[in-house]
Parts: sequence; C-alpha cells; structure tokens
Amino acid sequence: MAAVWDAIGRSWTVTLWSSVADAATVVIVDRADPQQQTHTFDMVRDGHGWTATVAAAAIGDADLYGFRVHGDAPGCDSSKFLLDPQAREVWFPPEHDRDAARVRGTDTLGTSPFGVLPMSGMRSATPAGPRHPLDQLVVYEVHVRGATMCDPGLNETMRGTFAALTRHAERIAALGITAIELLPVHQFDPAEGNYWGYMPLVWSALHDGYVSTDGLYGGAADDEFRAMVQTFHNRGIEVILDVVYNHTTEEDHDGPTFNLRAIDDAAYYVRNADGTYDDDSGCGNVVRAAHPAAGTLILDSLARFADLGVDGFRFDLGSLLGRDLDGHVQRNSELIDEITAFAVARDVRLICEPWDMAAYQIGDAFPGRTWAQWNGKFRDDCRSFLRAENGATEAFATRVLGSPDLFPDAPGRSINFVTAHDGFTVYDLVSYEHKRNQANGQNGHDGTDDNRSWNCGWEGDDMPEAAAAAVSALRLQQIKNAFVMLMLSAGVPMMLAGDEFAQTQRGNNNPYNQDNETTWLDWSRQQRFAELTEFVRDLLALRRSSPSIPVVLHGVDIAPDTGWESHSLAWQRGDLYVMANMWWEPLEFTVHAEGGWQIGLSSAPPVASGTDRFRLAPRSTVVLRRC
Repeated sequence: MAAVWDAIGRSWTVTLWSSVADAATVVIVDRADPQQQTHTFDMVRDGHGWTATVAAAAIGDADLYGFRVHGDAPGCDSSKFLLDPQAREVWFPPEHDRDAARVRGTDTLGTSPFGVLPMSGMRSATPAGPRHPLDQLVVYEVHVRGATMCDPGLNETMRGTFAALTRHAERIAALGITAIELLPVHQFDPAEGNYWGYMPLVWSALHDGYVSTDGLYGGAADDEFRAMVQTFHNRGIEVILDVVYNHTTEEDHDGPTFNLRAIDDAAYYVRNADGTYDDDSGCGNVVRAAHPAAGTLILDSLARFADLGVDGFRFDLGSLLGRDLDGHVQRNSELIDEITAFAVARDVRLICEPWDMAAYQIGDAFPGRTWAQWNGKFRDDCRSFLRAENGATEAFATRVLGSPDLFPDAPGRSINFVTAHDGFTVYDLVSYEHKRNQANGQNGHDGTDDNRSWNCGWEGDDMPEAAAAAVSALRLQQIKNAFVMLMLSAGVPMMLAGDEFAQTQRGNNNPYNQDNETTWLDWSRQQRFAELTEFVRDLLALRRSSPSIPVVLHGVDIAPDTGWESHSLAWQRGDLYVMANMWWEPLEFTVHAEGGWQIGLSSAPPVASGTDRFRLAPRSTVVLRRC
C-alpha cells in the first residue's frame, strides 16, 4: 500500500494489499471539489497485491486519492471511500465529520479523509542526531500542541505546531534534558476527540494539525518536522516518538470505517472466539501485529520516521505487538525480532510500554539490551514512599537500585518516571487525593483511582489564606523530593513537560479529550515557580557530574524508629550522597561513605549538619557532593 512517484514516467504506482478483495480501484479526487471522484483506475491483482499506474497527464490538477475494495468478506464495503493506510500525507475536507464517516452502505466521499499523491520521489534520510549513553539520558515527555498553545511569544497561527516547539529547544536544553519524547505525531482524526493522539488514522503521515500554515515551511509537513528535529539535534537533544501500532481509530464494530476494516478486516484485527473485536487495548480493537500485512505497515512507518531523523520510538501498549495471530501472549515474536533488528541497523532507541489491559510483561519479555521499558513500578513505589506509606521504603529501595528484580542484568533499561501524560502532574500529585475528571464526560468514572497522592493538608488550591502559605511550602518541598528521587535513582529518568514549573490539570488525571487550558502548559507559572525550575536545573547538573552505576544503599542511624518502616533512605550515586527523610519529624543521618562531603542541594535546609552527620527536616531530601 503506497503511492510512489516516478519522475521519469510522470506517473504514480499505487499499490494495495488485500487477501479478500475480488476487485479494487484507485479513486482520484480534486480537492477543489472533494464530493466528486474525477477519475478511477482499475487495479491489477498479483497474489494478494493490487497495483495501478496513474499518469499525471490523465488527472490534471487532482492530487487526492483513495481506494474502493469490492468483496464479500466481512468488513468489505465497496461504497466506502478508503484512505491508504500507508499514506504519507492526509487531507481533510473542511466539512469532515466523523459521525458521517460512520455511515455504512453509502458513499461518504465528501466527508472522508484523503491521501495526497506525493509530488516528488523518496528523499534521503536526515542525518542521525546525538546518541547519549543510557546513564546520560534524561527524557522530557511533551505534547506538541499542549506545550505551545499558551506561549505568549508566538502568534496564533504558529501555536500548536512543530515550528512552535522548535522555539523551545534552547529552553529545554538549558534545563539539562537530553531527549524529548513526543506524544503521538502520526495522523489521527481531528474530529475523534483524543487530544493526546492515541487513536491513529494512519501511521506514516505526520498529523496535519501540527503543521504551521505560514512562515518558512508553507504547510510542508516533512520540511517543518525535519527542521524541528534538526534544531533539537543541534542542541544535543534526541527526538523520540510515542507510536501507537496496537490499535486504530476504527474502534469496534460500531466504529467508523476508514481503511483496514474494509481492506482486509481478518488480516489486520484480532477477533475473539465469539466474533467480537479483541479489546485488550481498551480502545475498541487490537491490531493483528503478528500478521505479515500489519507487520509491514508497522515497519514501514518506523523506517519513514527514522528517515525524518527520529532517534527512537516508545511503543504504546507495546506488549500487544508481541501477541500471536490469535491475540495470545507468546514468549517469542517474529515482529519484535524484526523491530529489534531494524533498530540495530538504523541505530535508533526502542522503549516499550510493557503492559496492556490484559498482560503486564515488564522485565525480560523484550529481547536483550536493545529495549528499554517504562517502569510503572517505579512510579507506584516512589509515590508510596513520597507520601510516607508504611512498608513503602523497602520497595522503593529496590527502585533506587534500578529495579534489579525486573532488570537483573541491565538496570539502565528501566525508564523511571513519577508522572506522565497519563495521570496527575507532579503538582496535582501533592495537591489532590481524589481525581476531578467530570469534564471528561464519563461521570468521573474514567482515570485510575490508584493515584498514591497526598494533598499536603488541603484538597486543591481553593484554600483559606491562613493555610495557604504552609500548605504551598510543603507542596513545593514534596515536588522537589520527587525530583530528587527520580533523577538520582539508577535508570533513565523521564519527566513530564511543565512539571519543572508545577503545571496543574486541576486534579484531572485522564485529560485525554481536554484540548484546552486544562492540558495546555500555563507559561505564567514559570515566574511563580522559578525557584522550582532552578532546582530542577541544578539537580540535573549534579546528576551529570557523577556516574550513576553502581548505586549503593546505605543504612541510617535512626532511633527509636528503625528498619524499613523508618520512612527514610540513603544511597550513594558516585560522588553524590542522597538522604531522604519522608517522616513527619526531623531525623538524623550518618554518612556511611568515605570522603569529605558538602551540601549540594536540598529540598529544605537541614535542621543541623556536621561533617558526617546531618539532621534532616521533616519530609525533606538532601543531596551531598564529594568535596
């Protein structure tokens, strides 16, 4: 499936894969009148492949295309105009209406998305960017639109685009970040309502809503994206994409038909024994990734973005990509092996979200040292320790060491995080004990209830003046504590964009459909929380100054509160010594490491200090550095 331009023959070769089609046609449309198909070309079958040649002279100025597939198999519907699943660019008519696209048995040409015929051949790959060792990687998870919609330094037409995010490269680099991880940028349906981008329409096209319509690029998505990538590369920052290959926006049997369902439903989607769509993704369907046709689409998409200069990929619900043809968990996956070989050949990173709605495979389910993995256990155990849960210290101590229970041979493969797009921001983590998701339209039933948060004595920001100063100070202290735990544990730290200036979503822990001020970064908080931003910058500078492996745990002299129930922990990271007191009273620590030490950073000044003994304030962390 693709449309490839032949400059010599002045034509396009258009291909399609379908094992169930009896006939297929290419439909050409002029964007000036998208209600009418201007030309059709019958496709020739060769096995399960279908091909047609479209001469430029035959179609004039028309540049949009799609398919109609004829057959009797479930899902096939020749009245449907189908978007090329391998389209490199997608165009939506102004009146695009997702509800209209749901209609079956009628021609929905006027409301469907269209592929755009490429007007040039394949471009050479963008030069590779920096490749940081794992122990120097600090990941910054960011949403292209959300990061820039409220940026006062940008005009309205520029906000929310790749070009806009480019303007933030210097700021992000100055913070000490070495990799950005972009939430999905492949094309999703703008009318679907998933602001995060986790309902993909096609996997090889850049989302048109992230492309500026003026300025240097004139709406050329590839050029604007390449320029953004190059700008980050020039500042020593890798670009990682969050990719969603486990499901599509076609959802279940009640969802819209855009392409795969009508092209070859059985090849592309997993069905249950009763004929319903497998929903282990929680989004209506699961891609049958073990099928060669689906695997080809995935690998082609990875190659496409690698050609655009991308340095790595984070696979949403990546465990689903390792399922067999029937959707069952399997130990060895041909597709995972192929993705691994691709990454080695192209020198790109692979990061897996190793769970889905039915399986939790964190650890050694993905081969060797090539795959790093999101560590949800770090998030949970760190949050529990931060709020001083009884029994949490021992579990968090394991996370500090790089989770050797999960990654016994390569602790650097653990992607540690306390917050991410999915859940509370770090400010909300210390400000809300209960989610506030009513705006999402699901009566507050969506989003996890297991937040492991503590509001520091008052729920939300609407507090009386008498309590505000003390509560706000404690919240800031707790945020600093969280950053110390994240950045100085073994493994790769990932932080959420905006946490460095205490971004809030006002208690919403699942704002997937909130394309508004709830999720847009509030840049006015930069000034209010300038101290926090400086703390994070200094913390990352300390991290860079000292190697991370091995991290060594140290005992603490505490009486009468002893053992793992002490709510305290100390560990050494090279030339740094970390003391964490999550108890609600001051505690005395003895430094159990040779050498002279001085305070490098603290979330609150120690109550008392000496050369090797420090009395820490309640709920505080102190980072010592070797003299």
